[in-house]
Amino acid sequence: QVQLVESGGGLVQPGGSLRLSCVASGTIWRINAAGWYRQAPGKERELVAGITKGDMTDYADSVKGRFTISRDNAKNTVYLQMNNLKPEDTARYYCNAQIKIGRNDYNFWGQGTQVTVSS
Repeated sequence: QVQLVESGGGLVQPGGSLRLSCVASGTIWRINAAGWYRQAPGKERELVAGITKGDMTDYADSVKGRFTISRDNAKNTVYLQMNNLKPEDTARYYCNAQIKIGRNDYNFWGQGTQVTVSS
């Protein structure tokens, strides 16, 4: 059974950094496209950063220049490096990935990891 498991969240002061990890476990061929989303209380889930099968990246305007998405195919892992964090970055962060299993691609979500930016 394939699962996405996020880690790396926590409490950090404004201006600080965190690195989130999303590991795909189970019998998979590879992670194709992937993205990090976040959802704050009372708000809709929004795409923060995405990476394509060809490693092209895209970011929400609110995080450009501060966040970096990357991947390690050998470890079936996608990362989100978050620098210069702001209180408005506080949210639960979710990993989403399209994973190739056999001849088909399947979409998976992780359970999320909480990021709180506060002094």
